[in-house]
Amino acid sequence: MNSTTKIKSLKTEFSVRNATNFAGSKVILGFLEAIHLNQALQTLGLAKAANAIYPTHRIFQYLIIGWLLGCERLFHFDSLQEDALVKHALGGRLPHHTLLNKELLRLGAAHDELAPALRKLNVEMIAPRLPDSLILDLDSTVETVYGNQQGAEVGFNSQKRGRKSYHPLLVYEGQSRMLLGASLRPGNTSSSTDVLSFVEQTLDVLGDRKVCYASFDKGFGGEDFYAFWEAQQIGYVGKMKWTERLLQQVQACEHWTRFVDDEWVIEGLVLCYQATTWKKTRRVAVIRKMQRFDGDQSMFELDFLWQYEAMVTTEAWESIDVWRFYNQRCCMENYIKEGKNGFSIHRIPTQSLAANEIDLLLKLLAYNLFDRFKHHCCNPIRQSYTIQRFRREVFRCAGLLVRHGRQTTLKLATSFRNQSSWRRMERKSILLE
Repeated sequence: MNSTTKIKSLKTEFSVRNATNFAGSKVILGFLEAIHLNQALQTLGLAKAANAIYPTHRIFQYLIIGWLLGCERLFHFDSLQEDALVKHALGGRLPHHTLLNKELLRLGAAHDELAPALRKLNVEMIAPRLPDSLILDLDSTVETVYGNQQGAEVGFNSQKRGRKSYHPLLVYEGQSRMLLGASLRPGNTSSSTDVLSFVEQTLDVLGDRKVCYASFDKGFGGEDFYAFWEAQQIGYVGKMKWTERLLQQVQACEHWTRFVDDEWVIEGLVLCYQATTWKKTRRVAVIRKMQRFDGDQSMFELDFLWQYEAMVTTEAWESIDVWRFYNQRCCMENYIKEGKNGFSIHRIPTQSLAANEIDLLLKLLAYNLFDRFKHHCCNPIRQSYTIQRFRREVFRCAGLLVRHGRQTTLKLATSFRNQSSWRRMERKSILLE
C-alpha cells in the first residue's frame, strides 16, 4: 500500500483483542495435545488443594510451552501471560511469572519423589523415537552461574575462569539423539564423579529396553567404570588419555594397517594394554592421522607429524571400525549447544540446587518433545532445523482468535511465508490422535 503519511502521524490505538504473537505455534501445541502431554503430566502427582487455581500439571505444561516458545528466564514468561493462543492451550488464566519461581522451589522440596518420576516420564514420551537396541552416549557440560546458588562451586570453566558453575551429566541415545537423562552436580566435580550411580539410574529408568553399547570421552574411565559395563554385558568404546606409557607401547608396534582417504593418511592398530590402575588388560585401538603429501613419502617417517588417538573397547573390531563408531558422537557438542542456546539449560532460575535440577529436567523434556515433533510432523529438510530457526520461521506469526457462535477460529497473517509447509505439519499432528 502506497502512503505518504509519516509514521509519527499514524493514528495509534490498542484495540485488538484475543491476539497472539505465536499463531504459528498452533502446530506444536496441537502436537502436544495429540500425544496427551497434559494427561501424562498429571501422573507425576504433587496435587494441590482441590480449589487451587493453577494445578501442578498446568505449571509443568506452562513451563514446557514457555521453553519451547523462547522464554530464557522466568521473567520472560510475562510476554506469554496475555497471549490468546497460549491461554487457550492451557485452559484460560495464566500464572504471573513471579509465581513460577515459588512453584519451582515447591517442586524442588519434593525432588526425591519428583525427579525419578520426571525421568521415567521423559523416557515414556520419547519411546516412539527409540530404536530396539540402544547406544548410550555420555557427556558433561559446564553451566556458569552469576550468584551464590546452592551447589555452585568454582571448577574447570574454559569460558568464565574463576566463576562458580554447575557441571551436569547428560546421556543421549546414540542413534535417535534423544536425551535419556541428566543430573545436576556442583561445578568442582570431575566428569566421572558419581557417573556410576547416574548410569545405574539411567538403566533403571530404561527398564527392559536393550542397551547394546556405550560410548564416552576421555573424561570418563577407570577400572570401576569399565568393569561396570563388562558386568552388565554392554559393549563400550571410550576415548583414552594419551599417556607417555601408552606412547611407549605404541612405538614398540611395527605393524600398522594403512587406510588412505582423499586428504589424510590414516593408520591403525589394536593392542592389548593394561594401565597402571587397571586390574586386567583390555583391547585398545590406536589411530594415527597425517595429511597426505604427494611426492614426498619421507614425511611419513617423521613421528611428530602424526596425530594419535586411542580408544579402549570390548569389541573385536578393526581399529578403523572402532574409530568410526566413536566418531558417530562427534555432534554431541552441537546437541548440548542446542540445549543451551535453544532451551536455556544454562540459565539457572532459583537458589535451590534441587529446584534447578527439576527445571533442567523439564527443559530437557521440552527438548525431546520438539525433536519428536520434528520427526513426526516435519519434512526431512525441517527436521534439521534448530528450535531458534523454527521460532523465527514457523512459530512467530501474528494471529487472532475469533469466536463466532460455538466455533473458535485462529486467523493467521496473510503475509505468513510458510503456509503450505505449515498446513502439512498441522495435518500430520492431527493424524497422531
